[in-house]
Amino acid sequence: MHFDILTLFPGLFAGVFEESIIKRAREAGLVTVALHNIRDYAAGRHQVTDDTPYGGGGGMIMKPEPIFAAVEALSGEVMDQVPIVLLTPKGRRFTQSVARSLSRERRLVLICGRYEGIDERVHRHLATDEISIGDYVLAGGEVPAMVVVEAVTRLIPGVLGDPSAPFEDSHAEGLLEYPHYTRPPTFRGHAVPEVLLSGHHAEIVRWRRRQALRRTWERRPELLESAQLDEDERRYVQELKFQHRSNDDPR
Repeated sequence: MHFDILTLFPGLFAGVFEESIIKRAREAGLVTVALHNIRDYAAGRHQVTDDTPYGGGGGMIMKPEPIFAAVEALSGEVMDQVPIVLLTPKGRRFTQSVARSLSRERRLVLICGRYEGIDERVHRHLATDEISIGDYVLAGGEVPAMVVVEAVTRLIPGVLGDPSAPFEDSHAEGLLEYPHYTRPPTFRGHAVPEVLLSGHHAEIVRWRRRQALRRTWERRPELLESAQLDEDERRYVQELKFQHRSNDDPR
């Protein structure tokens, strides 16, 4: 996988890709990352990349010319076959499913917005996808780009030491992840659940799955609407709902 990141502030990425999983993936040749300064593609002596909005209003708008030029300068594969992703609050919500889909690509171009916004012609005539990492306001698209790179990189075969790890994470199967415990078996009076110490693999798997269902129902119940559940798991969720109603019954 190769990531091309277009940004006005490449310095923000210093160190982020030099640690942990992404560093190991780069060293193993599984991932490459190229940072492209949009300002380098701006015309004129002052390399201006933003301007006031037509029609008035506050803030500055990123100009289309430098962004188009930066993308068109990218070499290698035919660019009309490469996803060009604009990081913007107007985009579709970034989820584990979206990350999994993007991880099947060989190359991704990520455009980081800034200021009040980006000229609409970039949205309409350059970007092939638009992604938002959540319903909140950031200074720009750099942090979202970091999120996308890490989430996608983890799913590339060979990146993680345990091949099954990406499939057990929260959201990997539409559920929040089950609780984790490690040594010591008792800490300040709080003991590890006996089932995890039993060595009974089938019971451990069942306990973890039910804990994932319980945690999802308690914290993100809307995820259960699209999760793939078998008949036993659906019955368990109904039991959780019944217990909750019984506890809330004032009688």
